[in-house]
Amino acid sequence: MPARLPRTTRARRRTVQAVMLGTVLALAPATWMHTAAAGKLRTTADVPARDVAVVFGAGLWKGRPTPYLAHRLDTAAELYRTGKVRVLLVTGDNSRTAYDEPSAMRAYLTARGVPDGRIVSDYAGFDTWDSCVRARKVFGVDRAVLVTQDFHVKRAVALCDRAGVDAYGVGVPEPHDRTWYYGTTRELFAAGKAALDAGLRPDPHFLGPEEKGVAEALASPAAARPAEGMAPRP
Repeated sequence: MPARLPRTTRARRRTVQAVMLGTVLALAPATWMHTAAAGKLRTTADVPARDVAVVFGAGLWKGRPTPYLAHRLDTAAELYRTGKVRVLLVTGDNSRTAYDEPSAMRAYLTARGVPDGRIVSDYAGFDTWDSCVRARKVFGVDRAVLVTQDFHVKRAVALCDRAGVDAYGVGVPEPHDRTWYYGTTRELFAAGKAALDAGLRPDPHFLGPEEKGVAEALASPAAARPAEGMAPRP
């Protein structure tokens, strides 16, 4: 049977108010993300220089980066070549032996000319919040450039900011195909979890001890000067 409409003016008013409240609550997380990321989104050309770029995982296909992940890695490699960053922290899922995002990301980057010593792997970046918290607490990163797709970059910036990382985001543009629309729609639902993570600030699934990989990579002589063919850092 069709739903029965409220019969009285008061009941109808309460129904409208409930719908409006539900809409506001549903949109609040997305509004928070947009506000937190305001003024923090850049391109590869105008992003301020930082020591570290954090590159988020985006899946593997037959052990190799998916096209979306490859585009993130291409962008990170460009940031390195142009001297905008000195070290790349690749963060992804290695929760099982047969699935190793960070190692695949490293192999892709080294094949494109990024020195292996300029790449640091985070094997427990199971989601965006975990990656941001671990970047700060495990790897000691407090300022970074975040590299991800354009539909995800606001959430990444907002969460890393909440985790204590002063970050600029470089959103990789993609054709508006089925995958892009899926990712954009997914962000609407992911915004709710992001808001909870930002509010509750839980520990990541695996925190672990502090690691010196980023500090050691930055301290090495090769990281202290632009690579051959690179413009000096401003």
